[in-house]
Amino acid sequence: MRLRNIKGADEAVANSPFCIHTPTEHKGNWKSLFSNDHPLHIEIGMGKGQFIMSLAKEHPDINYIGIERYTSVLLRALQKMELEPLDNLKFLCIDAATLPDIFAAGEVDKIYLNFSDPWPKDRHAKRRLTSRTFLERYNAILAPEGHIEFKTDNRGLFDFSLEEIPQAGWKIDAYTFDLHHDDSMNQGNIMTEYEEKFSSLGNPICKLIASR
Repeated sequence: MRLRNIKGADEAVANSPFCIHTPTEHKGNWKSLFSNDHPLHIEIGMGKGQFIMSLAKEHPDINYIGIERYTSVLLRALQKMELEPLDNLKFLCIDAATLPDIFAAGEVDKIYLNFSDPWPKDRHAKRRLTSRTFLERYNAILAPEGHIEFKTDNRGLFDFSLEEIPQAGWKIDAYTFDLHHDDSMNQGNIMTEYEEKFSSLGNPICKLIASR
């Protein structure tokens, strides 16, 4: 599906005080930007921001950065932040391929991947956010005890991830093929916009937690 461009989105993102426009300048020093030494969690492909904004409200003792490459999508999160600003949340409009240029080794404590593009064609496998290509990038920024949490309704992408992650030298700590009927994995779950939509249609939601 072609993403609908929203007029004025580029300008709104460029001028927003909630977006960090020169992220490479903060590499290794993100704690200074937030003016505290709290843990740093990031969401890659944050969409309209419902998930990460809910997390930031519930956990003021954690700093969050939401990453979204499309301005027309990020605009919706900015509009929400204008109504209810959160001191522990910032946004980046970047391609996730540049993560090692933005965060120093061990600087990120947790990475969230929610309903990522499945890139179903085999030749596009390296573009999947759970591919070994991206796992190498996460390895470059994730703290030694850090981990990844991944949710999707796409069973093909999930099956790929269950195979790819161990082959890349990581370990899968827990997983489920039906999150909302798994009491342990679902405890404290915060739903994204896509999760609400797909689960309302009866689609089971898959989730895994991975570490090195």
